[in-house]
Amino acid sequence: MYYPYGFVMYYPYGVGLLVLVLDIYTIYLILTSSAEPAMKLIWVIVVLLLPLVGPILYLILGRGRRLT
Repeated sequence: MYYPYGFVMYYPYGVGLLVLVLDIYTIYLILTSSAEPAMKLIWVIVVLLLPLVGPILYLILGRGRRLT
């Protein structure tokens, strides 16, 4: 398969905008959480590298976990 601009993930119509809004909201949640700074950095990197899967992973696995 030929990719004219390299391998880039394209989303149809407004889906790309929704993914962008979801990513920004998830990064906001990460940065305002009470997690350790190292964990915040790891989650932000995951969200930026995996634009659609990263926020879902954070909302399922990372949010609300507290070590007591």
